[in-house]
Amino acid sequence: MAENKTKETESSVTDFINTVEDETKRNDAFELVKIMQKQTGFEPKMWGPNIIGFGSYHYKYASGHEGDAPLAAFSPRKDAISLYLYTSFENKEELLSNFGKHKAAKACIYVKKITDIDVEILKTMISASVKELQKLYPSN
Repeated sequence: MAENKTKETESSVTDFINTVEDETKRNDAFELVKIMQKQTGFEPKMWGPNIIGFGSYHYKYASGHEGDAPLAAFSPRKDAISLYLYTSFENKEELLSNFGKHKAAKACIYVKKITDIDVEILKTMISASVKELQKLYPSN
């Protein structure tokens, strides 16, 4: 069975964010740390070399594949900030329709900058996502 590549590390979140070249994206990353920390109640941790995660849960699929993942996370990538939230939570489509300028994929939501989105909706989505994951994986 293949092992997960993305694991929690001891690397510094601040040091990582300070390597982000784009000043707006770097400032947005620091703001997202505050938002996600407050909404999740967890300290930021690096997951792999470029994902900032909050809290964690252990999953196990019917296939037998299992691992750990952050409850909520983001990564300030070159093209956009990737927001990693659970793929299905209450009112997701309605919230996304009022979220602001973004692109949604199966496992993440892409935003260019924080000023493009409704931060209150982001907070609601983070809380709903964490709540759903904790319901699905209660042993965490």
